[in-house]
Amino acid sequence: MRILVVEDDRKLAAFLVKGLREEAFAVDACHDGAEALALAGSTPYDLVILDLMLPRRDGFSVCRELRARRDFVPVLMLTARDAVEDRVAGLSEGADDYLVKPFAFSELLARIRALLRRTQDYKASVLRAADLELSPFSRVVTRGGRVVPLTGREYALLEYLMRNKGRVVTPTMILEHVWDMNYDGLSNIVNVYINHLRKKVDGHGGRRLIRTLRGQGYCLDDPQA
Repeated sequence: MRILVVEDDRKLAAFLVKGLREEAFAVDACHDGAEALALAGSTPYDLVILDLMLPRRDGFSVCRELRARRDFVPVLMLTARDAVEDRVAGLSEGADDYLVKPFAFSELLARIRALLRRTQDYKASVLRAADLELSPFSRVVTRGGRVVPLTGREYALLEYLMRNKGRVVTPTMILEHVWDMNYDGLSNIVNVYINHLRKKVDGHGGRRLIRTLRGQGYCLDDPQA
């Protein structure tokens, strides 16, 4: 899943980006409201973490503009202002949640996951396809009861495939949700990681679940659908 962090405190922004990437999110960051609106207009983010006090356009203005565009990406607003009227104002402008600084990263992470479950129908505690299971909470993947060890990027790719099981997803769609804007590497990186996943998920017998559709993309089959 891809998250946009909008925070003018560069040290805090770097901390958030590092922590979220360690949790297998793809993360972009910017430091003012105008740039945030430009990025949100060109990239399909799954969630925006939005500071309130920003240069050029403040968080209220950014959130208001997103909703005016009919962009209903979940917005988690961060601010040092803890007055009730500030929280009410943020929610009134269209924010989905509001977290006061300073905060524990574990609480931020819990709020992110709750927003994703609530706004994107991520309610299943375990994702399944045949005997393949993925727990978004523990980030444990098993196939036939056997734990499948994955890197952070492999896990993020598999989660995206499982949340779209039975659908064809293109390499562009995968890059937009699993890699961030700093990626400037091999054009065939998606196929490379798909092959890594196949070896780990489909490489020990049983039905092959990950298919390549030439000229279209990839599909994780759901035999029980």
